[in-house]
Amino acid sequence: MNVFDRYAPFVQDFVYRAGWQNLRGVQNAAGEAIFGTDSNVLLTASTASGKTEAAFFPILTLLDEEPPQSVGVLYIAPLKALINDQFGRLNELCEEAGIAVYRWHGDVPQSQKRRLLKKPSGILQITPESLESLMINKYMEIPSLFHDLRFIVIDEIHSLLRGDRGMQTFCLIERMCRLAGCQPRRIGLSATIGNPQAAGRFLAAGSSRPTVIPQFEGGKEVWRLSMEHFFNSAPQADEGKDEIADIPALEPSTDSAPTAADPGMAYIFEHTRGRKCLIFTNSREECESVCQHLRQYCEAKHEPDRFLIHHGNLSASYRESAEEEMKDDDSLLSVCATATLELGIDIGRLERAFQIDAPFTVSGFLQRMGRTGRRGNPSEMWFVMREEHPEARAMLPDMIPWYLIQGIALVQLYIEERFVEPPRTERLPYSLLYHQTMSTLASCGEMTPAELASRVLPLSCFHRITQEDYKTLLRHLLETDHINRTENGGLIVGITGERIVNNYKFYAVFQENIEYSVRAGSEELGTIVKPPPVGDKIAIAGRVWVVEEVDHKKRDVYCTLVKGNIPAYFGDVAGDIHTRILERMYRVLEEDKRYPYLMRHAVCRLADARAHFSLSGMANTPLIHLGGNMWALFPWLGSYAFLAMERFLKVRCAEQLGLRGLNPSRPYYIQFTMKVDAAAFFRVVTEEAEKEFDPLVLVYPKEIPVFEKYDEFVPAELIRKGFALGVLDIEDMKQRVKTWKKYR
Repeated sequence: MNVFDRYAPFVQDFVYRAGWQNLRGVQNAAGEAIFGTDSNVLLTASTASGKTEAAFFPILTLLDEEPPQSVGVLYIAPLKALINDQFGRLNELCEEAGIAVYRWHGDVPQSQKRRLLKKPSGILQITPESLESLMINKYMEIPSLFHDLRFIVIDEIHSLLRGDRGMQTFCLIERMCRLAGCQPRRIGLSATIGNPQAAGRFLAAGSSRPTVIPQFEGGKEVWRLSMEHFFNSAPQADEGKDEIADIPALEPSTDSAPTAADPGMAYIFEHTRGRKCLIFTNSREECESVCQHLRQYCEAKHEPDRFLIHHGNLSASYRESAEEEMKDDDSLLSVCATATLELGIDIGRLERAFQIDAPFTVSGFLQRMGRTGRRGNPSEMWFVMREEHPEARAMLPDMIPWYLIQGIALVQLYIEERFVEPPRTERLPYSLLYHQTMSTLASCGEMTPAELASRVLPLSCFHRITQEDYKTLLRHLLETDHINRTENGGLIVGITGERIVNNYKFYAVFQENIEYSVRAGSEELGTIVKPPPVGDKIAIAGRVWVVEEVDHKKRDVYCTLVKGNIPAYFGDVAGDIHTRILERMYRVLEEDKRYPYLMRHAVCRLADARAHFSLSGMANTPLIHLGGNMWALFPWLGSYAFLAMERFLKVRCAEQLGLRGLNPSRPYYIQFTMKVDAAAFFRVVTEEAEKEFDPLVLVYPKEIPVFEKYDEFVPAELIRKGFALGVLDIEDMKQRVKTWKKYR
């Protein structure tokens, strides 16, 4: 098939106007799959490869040939900013053909939404949360909106593969299609899919179609990658080591006074000057801290402020200002950001990205790397790994630069194996079960228990949940007034449930803190949790403010700008690190291999770490004697298997081993004291791992491990079961323990 010839004339004209000499591999492959089959399609290609056009060129051709009688394409994206970015691109493409493009999220005027409801057509762009709102508040409109829906395009689908938000999205798709009586094809787009077959099954779940994953030659990836390590104070790791003269040193710095105080920040400050860059951090707190430090460097050097900030707690005006600045190719400002700028917003000609410390996932690393290298230039990322000097009498675990080793492992896993984290599909999502139960009742009104169960339990993400589990949940919701029984025996949302469902925050299933709006005069800066007393300082929007007034009723904090430097707090962030990363970290320490992207300090710090690894015996055993009764266990397991190991030792082995003071540094090592030797430790833990035991024993007595947003409304017995059987990776932990038999 000649895909270009198959395109509608207005699509061909668009390609000509864009000056493209020929179609890219991804566009030919997508065209063949969408034109030539009736299947779902999972389209995986590198960032900025043209995936959006690859999907929409054939989709719009088919819509032009046979116009739908309702919305024809539902485009779901994880961020409003991504929708806003794609809205302009799609409008330009669709204008000539008269295909309407609509947005539906919290920032869209009601007049535009009314226009869509009055005459449904074309393309509707929406977030999962706005789709939830649409299903609840416009339930009766769903058939007229979507009865002739042909395609559902899910952008950045990798971001939906490992948590409740992704399962919510697919629940909503299934519910919507059932209500509207449509069977659209699903098109998934991503640059970072680890296991395409598993992702394809996830994409197809609940549909009647298989998934096609087109194969094509994507061209060679070219990276400019560097990784440097800094102690937060002198001396640096390479001091006095002349024998490594062949390793590249830092480019000469023109900076002076501030460098000694924080060499990592001075490095970033110098190498963003005169360039447009992104500076990625792993938390909002760190993002605020970095932006404060860099702005202080500007002040100390008598330079104009050249740093912006972007994260989820900032007001829309701050975020949008940063996004607009990024799109300006002539801008030389840099933005300190979290994962909010990780996804596919077009940010123009970006020269380089910095990553402070190691991200949690290979997927995150690739997405952040992919922000650069557009317009034909190579992707460029500079890792900056920071660390305090170990204390003079520090024990072994503190001698390993964990972030540096993790960063190397992430890069090597992708370079060597193209590994990216696979979907998480075997969870017991009771929090989401509550959410979708309440959403269904709020949408549909009174239903019998059997009707409700028939609407909710068949949803594909609940395949591991039994009817008995569901009865337990419904009985609990009746007891707690979240649902009520009518005189007819039907179920409706109760008074307590109404307070939950009628709050706009109900539409989201990701965890949120109780937030206070921060205001300076008439300007809204963003939100924080746990506001401090009047007179104390807070950090937000990359600056420091003193609190003048706190209105707890309205949840407003009023403040004024001051000078200073303090930490910010926006709530806890959990890291989900895969076991493969920890295993590769072990090999980084074990192997005698040089990595070409390591700079001088990092080379020396890695050499030191490898020396400690070898001298301590870590290469030969996961259990290291630290002196006296103190031991350290290095299980090399990812976050959820590590958590299972921690609990397994405490619950199943502690008494036999005389194990006390178990102190985990997740997911790297566990320190503890015990009364037996190493051989006895390995004998006990391997014997216990071979025994059959109920996973629920790893949940502590009276513990209710609330993990997800709506767990607090779920009966305790289901929360405990969901944690033991859906969060803890007991099987991975057991497999690791079985390999320790040789140490007995």
